[in-house]
Amino acid sequence: MKLSEKRCIPCEGGTPPLGEAETNVLLNEVPLWSLREGHLWRSFRFKNFIEAIAFVNSVAKLAEEEAHHPDITIRYNKVDLELWTHAIKGLSENDFILASKIDMAYP
Repeated sequence: MKLSEKRCIPCEGGTPPLGEAETNVLLNEVPLWSLREGHLWRSFRFKNFIEAIAFVNSVAKLAEEEAHHPDITIRYNKVDLELWTHAIKGLSENDFILASKIDMAYP
């Protein structure tokens, strides 16, 4: 099943974060994302601020639907997203699922 077809499932403390091998396999499924300090990261560019905010609002809707929320930085026509699972202090499959869905929402 594709990541974009999966749903995020709640993680709880005590669940181990993904290992390096698992992370690398999943990273291949979201090739426009990279790892930064153990978090998934991607930058998006837009024509203007209005388009950037519209995208952020679509990401917010996805995040609420999946109950998994990225860190978001907005700079005029640029949006940076960072994903990691706070409850386990590392990456989970949820991060990759949401990244895949965000990729589909990018115009």
